[in-house]
Amino acid sequence: MTKHQKFDAVANLNRRGFLVGTAATGLVFGYVAFPQIKDALAAPAANFEPTAWYSIDHDGKVVVTVGKADMGQHIASTMAQLVAEELEASWKDMSVVLASNDPKYNDPILGAQITGGSWSTGMNFDTMCRAGAAGRIALIQAAAAMLGVPEGELVARDSRVHHAKSKKSLSFAQIAAGGKADKTWTPDELKAIKLKTADQYTKIGYSLPQLDIPSKTNGTCKYGIDSFVPGMLYGKLALPPIRYGAKVTSVDDSAAKQVPGFVKAVVVDDKTATTTGWVVAVATSYEAAKKAAAALKVDWDKGPNANVSDESIIAESRRLQKEGTEGFLFVKNGDSAAAMQKAAKVIDVEYLTSINIHAPMEPMNTLALEKDGVWHIYTGNQFNTRTTGIAAAIAGTDPKNILIHQHFLGGGFGRRLESDMVIPAVAAAKAVGKPVKLIYAREDDMQMDFTRPLTYQKVKVGLDADGKAIAMEHDVIGAWPTAKWGIPAFLVPSVDNKGRHDGFTVNGADYWYTIADHTVRNFENKLAQSATPSGQLRSVAPAWTFWAVESTMDEIAHASGEDPVAMRLRLLDGVGANAGGDKPQNVGGAKRLANALRAAVGRSGYGAIKLGPDEGMGVACVSSQERSSPTWTACVAHVKVDRATGEVTLKKVTVAMDVGTIVNPDGVRAQIEGSIFWGASLAMLEKGSMKDGHLEQYNFDTYTPMRMSQIPEIDVSIIGNGEPAVGCGEPAVTVIAPAVANAIYNAVGARVRSLPITAEAVKAAIKA
Repeated sequence: MTKHQKFDAVANLNRRGFLVGTAATGLVFGYVAFPQIKDALAAPAANFEPTAWYSIDHDGKVVVTVGKADMGQHIASTMAQLVAEELEASWKDMSVVLASNDPKYNDPILGAQITGGSWSTGMNFDTMCRAGAAGRIALIQAAAAMLGVPEGELVARDSRVHHAKSKKSLSFAQIAAGGKADKTWTPDELKAIKLKTADQYTKIGYSLPQLDIPSKTNGTCKYGIDSFVPGMLYGKLALPPIRYGAKVTSVDDSAAKQVPGFVKAVVVDDKTATTTGWVVAVATSYEAAKKAAAALKVDWDKGPNANVSDESIIAESRRLQKEGTEGFLFVKNGDSAAAMQKAAKVIDVEYLTSINIHAPMEPMNTLALEKDGVWHIYTGNQFNTRTTGIAAAIAGTDPKNILIHQHFLGGGFGRRLESDMVIPAVAAAKAVGKPVKLIYAREDDMQMDFTRPLTYQKVKVGLDADGKAIAMEHDVIGAWPTAKWGIPAFLVPSVDNKGRHDGFTVNGADYWYTIADHTVRNFENKLAQSATPSGQLRSVAPAWTFWAVESTMDEIAHASGEDPVAMRLRLLDGVGANAGGDKPQNVGGAKRLANALRAAVGRSGYGAIKLGPDEGMGVACVSSQERSSPTWTACVAHVKVDRATGEVTLKKVTVAMDVGTIVNPDGVRAQIEGSIFWGASLAMLEKGSMKDGHLEQYNFDTYTPMRMSQIPEIDVSIIGNGEPAVGCGEPAVTVIAPAVANAIYNAVGARVRSLPITAEAVKAAIKA
């Protein structure tokens, strides 16, 4: 039996409660209800509010309150679509508002307000459907009383309750205004509601128009950067020459005082240790704040990370792996060491990924102000719960006195899981006693990004005399982004009981292939942890773990002479723990991944179409994100390689994705298409680097995501089978890089083991 380290969000968060902390300072904070402040972004007062998740006003408008951050993935519309399905509301009557940080809007499973991990739809599907059903039942009950007919003779449809016998009907607006729909539902009653079966759906599975599109096209949609209040000032950062660890020793603002509108230079005292060495120039306009920040003469003690570079981080990772004593067991299946001793052949390889920068189009921003003891925070963020605690720590107040006015996000991708933008805004507003709106310049955002960590992986595979894999050992070394948060519930115990570690840095290494002896260890590179405070970037660990796993699978196939697709299908036999079903979302296990692989291979023509000179196709299949909530995804990449230069042209990408229940087909397709391009960009173009303790990339001239002219042809197959819904915005990111690398090998016999896959690396591999 395979022993896997498990992250159980329900058990961990509900058992311990949700605390936010910072290990560096010992700061721990939490919060409960908000009796003394009104939720400024909640729906307007209504006659009928069956649950916290929506209300129906006297005009029949259904206003869904969304506890998830909407950053362009249209999760707000998805939540509304689930409610509308069971409520039997007309789509034209649906609207959405974004929730404040009041705990009543916490995720019902996670126990917090957090958006990430492709969790939102799967974890909220049941709750939002039950909320809709509760409203429908209450409306029918009220209508029965108003019409004087039995409930059983009534049916809800298109925002009305109909009585067929009398041909009478009441609109939801009339029922809400009547005041008889007032049932309060207990958790047990909600759980007992019988929901629709898939064949009864009239909205789920249909491409309904996204509710946020009109406001985003007519300019009325409000992002955090659009926030304004009377009398506010502006803040601009003056940043240290080191990413983390610097201290301000002196500030000379004499030149800044010559800038018209300059108010004050504020040294940020960050008690959460999220930032170090930051200074904010406050002025009456953003342009003045920019000029003043540039005019400040700040002296810094650069601290302990002044000499850290990519090379020193990689060297430390190699040392940790070779020494081997500091790793935490993530998977222990059988005895890989003993099996390796008996192997006829051993494959021993290293895989690397570079630092990567989020770079959302809307840079980080926050407007902070204090009024009557309550701090109002206007921003767009992915982690309201954590942001609340951090803002309270900087303001020096109880978290109950923090009200977050959530806005739409102009891109997130994990960047806004961090709350650093709130810290200087609150610190500056507190120092000057007025509202302060702080906006990062693009250079600030890139320099102080919580990047995807640089990772080093060591993979060993033992083959028997027939070339079959009998053992695999996989070591993953890098910074631990989630551990930095100091949230105990997000760390998981190691299989060997050595302690708790960051399971989000190694998910994906616990693959669904059946290989008899399998060991995975997770190492924290403390040098990287200190010098490069890392965060979650779209797809998180599976983007690097599957880079190594799926590339290695091809290496095994070529070493044994077996077709890479046939080998994968043989190993995806669904035996034992790989049968799945221990969690609702992974029912079907490895066999569903095998099915996705067959679909992608069939659509692409892999092995059937004639390729041109130096062209190749490569495959990869993944189960992103966690084993408890996988999305079964397979990819075939078609490339052409220029042997002389090493340049790779990505001609076509074919992806098949099993998402279980499809809520909005157009929305799912858009998410998959966007994540394909994101994955291709990370695989072939994007590279951040550290030198002398700072990131070398400042803007899009040196950090180069994929441009429109570089995008490949894509073919997407969405597999919907009625199983529980899973995420679709991140999984394709993780499958592109290994498929491209495997295609390059099939094209010219060159194996590249570092990301991004540069022309120089390909050319060197051709010559090797």
